[in-house]
Amino acid sequence: MSDDQLSADVVVVGSGVAGSLVAYELSRKGIKNIILLEAGPKIARQTIVNNFYKSIDSSNYMEPYEMAKHAPHPDPSKPEGYIIEKGMNRYNTQYIRAVGGTTWHWAGCTWRLVPNDFKLKSLYGVGRDWPLEYNELEPFYETMEKELGVSGELPLGSPRKSPYPMKGLAFTYMDSYIEKKLAPKYKVVLEPLAKNSVEYDSRPPCCGNNNCMPVCPIGAQYSAIVHVEKAEKNGVRLMENSVAYFIETDSNNKVIAIHVKTPTGQKKIVKGKYFVLAANGIEIPKLLLLSKSEKNPRGIANKNDLVGRFLMDHPGLNRTITLKEPIYGGRGPVELSAILEFRDGNLRKTMASKKIHFGTQVNYKQLSDSLIEQGYSGDELKEKFKYKAIRTFGIGSFHEQLPDSNNRVTLSDRSDAIGIKRPQIQYSIEDYVKKSGSDTIAKMDEIAKMLGADEITKTKGFDPNNHIMGTTIMGSSERDSVVDKYCRTHENKNLFIASSSVMPSSACVNPTGTIAALSLRIADSIYKELVK
Repeated sequence: MSDDQLSADVVVVGSGVAGSLVAYELSRKGIKNIILLEAGPKIARQTIVNNFYKSIDSSNYMEPYEMAKHAPHPDPSKPEGYIIEKGMNRYNTQYIRAVGGTTWHWAGCTWRLVPNDFKLKSLYGVGRDWPLEYNELEPFYETMEKELGVSGELPLGSPRKSPYPMKGLAFTYMDSYIEKKLAPKYKVVLEPLAKNSVEYDSRPPCCGNNNCMPVCPIGAQYSAIVHVEKAEKNGVRLMENSVAYFIETDSNNKVIAIHVKTPTGQKKIVKGKYFVLAANGIEIPKLLLLSKSEKNPRGIANKNDLVGRFLMDHPGLNRTITLKEPIYGGRGPVELSAILEFRDGNLRKTMASKKIHFGTQVNYKQLSDSLIEQGYSGDELKEKFKYKAIRTFGIGSFHEQLPDSNNRVTLSDRSDAIGIKRPQIQYSIEDYVKKSGSDTIAKMDEIAKMLGADEITKTKGFDPNNHIMGTTIMGSSERDSVVDKYCRTHENKNLFIASSSVMPSSACVNPTGTIAALSLRIADSIYKELVK
C-alpha cells in the first residue's frame, strides 16, 4: 500500500492524554496495527525548556510552544487569533497542537469526579445526568492513576476503593501557613497531582522548579509524551504533522477512513476498522462539521445538530493577595492546596459548585511592571519588589458550568494556512455561575482577612481555565446526545470520541483524570470487539 494510502486496525486522531492512552492500552494488550495521528510536530522537552528560558513573558504559557503554520493553536496574548470569537463572553482558551498535547503544560491536578457529579439533574434539578454511574468508571480511574503516576492523600468520605500510587507531595511553607490560618473556618486539602513524590515509572521526583506551567523541565510531572513513546515501543505508528480534515463513511455510515493533509498540503488517506477522535472539544467538533457529504449534510454524527453544542469550561475568579508576613511562594508545584467543601451539596440547586485553590507561582514580571507604573525606581523599587515577592500569592477558583446548547463551536468562514476552516465560538456565562461567583468573592475576602492580607486585588471578571468540555455530549439517546455511555457515536458504530468533549456535566474540578479514565474504557471496549 502506498504511503499516501495507509491502513490500520485502529486509527487514533490526537496524541494528547486521551489518544496516547488509547493507543498504548490497545498495543499493550496485543493490538499492533495502530496509527496515531497528530496535527502538530514532535518536540523535545529540552527544546521547550530552552524556549521557556528565552520567553519574554513567563506568564504566557503558550510562548515556549512555537506555532506550526499548518496546525495553528490559540494564543491568549493575541485578541484576534486562530479561533473566531462571536459570543457575549470570550472563551479565550489555549491548547497545544503537538505530539503529547496540552499536558506538556498543566498544573497536574488529577481529580476524580464524585458520585453525585454523575446525577446533577436527578439530585439537584439542573443540568444533565450522565448515562453511567461513578462505579462503572471506578476501575478505570484506578488504572488512570497508576498510568499517570498520581500522588495524593485519601480525603475523608472518599468513595475510592484504593490508595493513590504514591504518597502526596509535602505542603510548601506557604501552603502550611494557609492551612493553619484558615483551620478555624476552612479545611485546606492536598490536591491529587500527576507529579512524582518519589521516583516512579522511570521519572524523577518533583524538585519544586515551580514552572509546571509552561513545562516541567525534568519530567517529574506527567505528560502524554510518556504514553506516546511507550505506544511507539509497542509498535504503534506515529504520524506527526498530519492534520485530519475529513472523515469518510460508507453507504451504511460506517467510518472507513480519515483524510489528512501534511504541512505542504499533500493529502493522505488512513483507513481502519475502528476510529477514535482524541483531540479536544474544539478540534473534534471542527473535524466532524468539516466532514459534510451527501450522506451526512450536517457532518458526521450530527443529524440532530448537536455537534459543537453544550460548550463548557470552569469560569474562574482570580485574585492576587499580599500578606503582612512572608510566605515564600515561587517554589514547589504551581498548585498544591485547595478548599473543596463547596464541590457538592444542595447549593448546586441554585448556584454552581466550586473549587477554591491557592497558587504558589509569583508573576515577577507583573509585579515589577506594577511597581514601576506606581513610580518606584532604583533602590526603592528593588526593596519594594523584594518585600512583595515573598508575601504575594494567587487565589483562584473553578466554577461548575451547566451545558447550554447556545454555547457552541461552529465553522467560521475563514481558513488556516492549508485551507482548513477555522473554528468559531459562541459563548456566554450564565447566572448559575455568576451567583456562585458573587459568593466566591465574599469568601475570598474572608480568606484574605483571615490570612492577614495587606493588599488584595479586585477581580476583573471571570477568567477561562482551558478546560474544554461539552461539544460532543454523552447521553442515552441519539435524540439529545452525540455519543453513548461508551463514548461511541450513536450514528457511527466504529467511531469513538475520547475527550472531555463527551462530558455531560463539568463538575468543578480539573477534568484530565476523567478524560484519561474514559479513554481507558474506550480502549477496553475496542479491544473486546477486536478479539471476539
